[in-house]
Amino acid sequence: MTAEFTARLRGYRTMVQHALTGPQSLAFFPALSLAAYWLGGEPALIAAALGLPMVFVMSGAFSTSAPVAQDEITVDVLDSSGAADLTEQALLRARAANLATACFVLEVEGLETLERSMGREAAESLRELCVARLRNTLRKGDLAVRMSDTRFLVLLGPSLRLDLEALLQLSSRLQSALEEPATIANTAQYLSASIGFCGSDRLGNAATGEKMLEAAQTALTEAVANGPSAVRAWSDDLSQARKARKSLMNEVEKAMANGQVQPWYQPQVCTSTGRISGVEALARWIHPERGIIPPAQFLKALEEAGQMERLSEVILQHSLTALRTWDNSGIDVPRISVNFSGIELKNPQLVERIKWELDRFGLTAPRLGIEVLETVIADSPEGVVARNITELSDLGCQIDLDDFGTGHASITALRRFTVHRLKIDRSFVSRVDRDEEQRRMLAAVLGMADRLGLETLAEGVETVGEHALLAQLGCDHVQGFGIARPMPADQLIDWAKAHAVRIADAQRLGRGAG
Repeated sequence: MTAEFTARLRGYRTMVQHALTGPQSLAFFPALSLAAYWLGGEPALIAAALGLPMVFVMSGAFSTSAPVAQDEITVDVLDSSGAADLTEQALLRARAANLATACFVLEVEGLETLERSMGREAAESLRELCVARLRNTLRKGDLAVRMSDTRFLVLLGPSLRLDLEALLQLSSRLQSALEEPATIANTAQYLSASIGFCGSDRLGNAATGEKMLEAAQTALTEAVANGPSAVRAWSDDLSQARKARKSLMNEVEKAMANGQVQPWYQPQVCTSTGRISGVEALARWIHPERGIIPPAQFLKALEEAGQMERLSEVILQHSLTALRTWDNSGIDVPRISVNFSGIELKNPQLVERIKWELDRFGLTAPRLGIEVLETVIADSPEGVVARNITELSDLGCQIDLDDFGTGHASITALRRFTVHRLKIDRSFVSRVDRDEEQRRMLAAVLGMADRLGLETLAEGVETVGEHALLAQLGCDHVQGFGIARPMPADQLIDWAKAHAVRIADAQRLGRGAG
């Protein structure tokens, strides 16, 4: 007997149970007994009286296992199979009553951060509070269970009115319940919740529990991508978009294997001398048909495919190869900077791998810059990430804090991680030569960095005015389209030679004017 046949049999049995035990049976069975008497007299009446209980027994209508009640769920966390089974049962109960149901999947952000900072016990306490809050928001016949450390499942009992407006209103109530501040260890904790949902009416007669759960998870993926605290309903368009992302995921995995994903390099220049002070390696997908695809369009697909560490290896190897090629060409590029995500920095073998790569290419550690997002440092005060950053700094690699000003890293964190340089986000740089308020804010950031003994690099410099004012305010380095766009390694050789000529001509003119 196949699993599919067993599932179908269980489904039919559940439908019969509800048909026999539902409110409609109060009118159905007396009518059936009366009809038997009219049609067959007393023998038929006796047969009906004896036969109907047998039908009850064979259908399992006297069983206490269906429908599933909230307090009958004994496991702390449901796996995907258990969640699909519960969703199937909710769907069958709704169909038996000729009503509707809905599936909600909720992703709560902030629980993992709490666990890193306060421990597993505190995080578990907050997870239990989340489940309790969900259940207190729901009706008696609804279900709320955990699916993972950060994900929760809500299933509605049979309901008469479950249009989009009603489901959105319930989503809002569930979200508000989860995002209410909670006190853990005398500290207020704030969470955010993204929600994806699907009503059974949206899927029609072909709906199964597995399909409804998958639809809600698809909607949740879209909500998380547009979060925090976003809510999305499943739709055919959303499903098509999900299929397109899966197709992109498969395509970019092949592109990685075929060498189509590789770094391009954007120069960084010193504001006092104008010379190249380094380059940043930026991932690009060289698509044979669509041309250059920027990282914003494929990095998420790589992350979902679990390929971020592989991308890191590819970018690092290409970058060190390019650095050695530039050395052999007589181009002075003091340092190359490579971005490392939180996923990559959690690898306990990262430092040893970088040591091996540097030895293999015959390069010293100070020539490699490690770019780390400010949010990664803020969310990782201890553990493998912190240890890796510290060991890379001790090795001699320069640690750059990327997108500074957009996260929430404290000054203490800057010193603890031995950050060498702040990369000031474009939002601080834009229109700085024309906006007095922007100029004061940037001057404050540069002053703080100077007092902490940190170098500074401004990202996204696009105009001569921005470049000139940054130099006047004391920013050490600049990078952006106003200097040069990212380019392949071989093109950078030509650009660097032309740039060196421009600097030499400017210096000669300066001496002549003096």
